[in-house]
Amino acid sequence: MDTQRAITEIDGRPITDQLPFGFVPYGHFTAMQVRGRRTRGLDLHLRRLDAAGRELFGIGVDGGEVLERIGHALGDVEDASVRVYMLAREPGEPPSTVVTVRPPGGMPEAPLRLEAVPYQRTVPHVKHLGDFGQTYYREVAQRHGRDDALLTAPDGAIAECGIANIAFAVEGGIVWPDAPALAGITMQLVEPRLAAAGLPTRREPVHLADLPGYRAAIVTNARGIAPVAQIDDVELAVDTELMDTVMAVYQAVPWDPIVVR
Repeated sequence: MDTQRAITEIDGRPITDQLPFGFVPYGHFTAMQVRGRRTRGLDLHLRRLDAAGRELFGIGVDGGEVLERIGHALGDVEDASVRVYMLAREPGEPPSTVVTVRPPGGMPEAPLRLEAVPYQRTVPHVKHLGDFGQTYYREVAQRHGRDDALLTAPDGAIAECGIANIAFAVEGGIVWPDAPALAGITMQLVEPRLAAAGLPTRREPVHLADLPGYRAAIVTNARGIAPVAQIDDVELAVDTELMDTVMAVYQAVPWDPIVVR
């Protein structure tokens, strides 16, 4: 796959390696890692697309059709990063399904460093397009040598990262920020399984001022799970035992075959 060009199809038809319609600010998507033509949390991806479609366009999605589009775009590719977009030129128009296939990806090997920024995504429960602030602050953070932005409210309440959920380790468990944020697929897969592994979870407000009181932090997104080593000037320990436990839970999540239903 690394030697192949990226693939983009709209409604099952190949197009150039650019998203259609030029700049399309209205739509939603889901992102997944595919290995052996399988992905984790396939039902969650389809539910995400259906719920967002109903909210943004007033219509859900046909899961079987989505799977057919993914399979067609993959062709004979076994491992890939896949995105499924539902896009419209303008609100009120019916959406088109766009599938992109690119080389498989993963988390960086080094622990992440984050930069807190004064921003929260609009309509945060939807994985939508056109959020200028999210992209802007991620670019700023990366220009400052950080891996991602940490999105926060005016009072310093932590919500999520630019492209990931974040959780903090406390004595005997995990805390997810109780703030408006996207429920990432990896987070949805891991969170309910952690208690059985000895890591009960809870939701509560987390503020930047609280960071020195947490012993570690992790982020989760479509590419996997990674530890956080630093947020602004606050250094966090990389808890290898915590990471081993969370990764074991994640690795035990079954892979779902991408087949037409």
